[in-house]
Amino acid sequence: MNRKLAAALALLPAAFLPACVIISDDTPAPAAAMKEVRQIEIIKEVKAAPVTTLFVMYTLKEGVTPEQFEQWVRETDQPAMRSLARVQDFRTYRAERLLMGEGAPGVAYIEAFAIPDLDGFIAEDLGSETVQQVTAGFMGLAEAPQFIIVSEVN
Repeated sequence: MNRKLAAALALLPAAFLPACVIISDDTPAPAAAMKEVRQIEIIKEVKAAPVTTLFVMYTLKEGVTPEQFEQWVRETDQPAMRSLARVQDFRTYRAERLLMGEGAPGVAYIEAFAIPDLDGFIAEDLGSETVQQVTAGFMGLAEAPQFIIVSEVN
């Protein structure tokens, strides 16, 4: 890039940000830019409220195709579960293959919920009409689901 083009590009921020100071290699820095920094705040750790993780692992009932099930997940399950106030995140994963060893995974799908208020979720959301309708549809599609609350090993 030639020097004139580089200089023109360097001036662009100043045209849009009047308080912007441009310092180049051959221009001394203004005294205001050289003031000693008196205080620097560094955030070392952000503490967040604990979030419970729930995994649901299952296979599909005989006669249910992955295409049928995944359409139901996209159109019904995900919108409903993601709309709940006590569900921070909800994702459905298809188990595709084993990394090591022979054979197929022991489950076909895994759902992951992030729930910041598990007590409220159990007391209020599980009994709601929304969850009851989704659960009824889910139980007609999924074979032997396991609902597992997990905690991270630190």
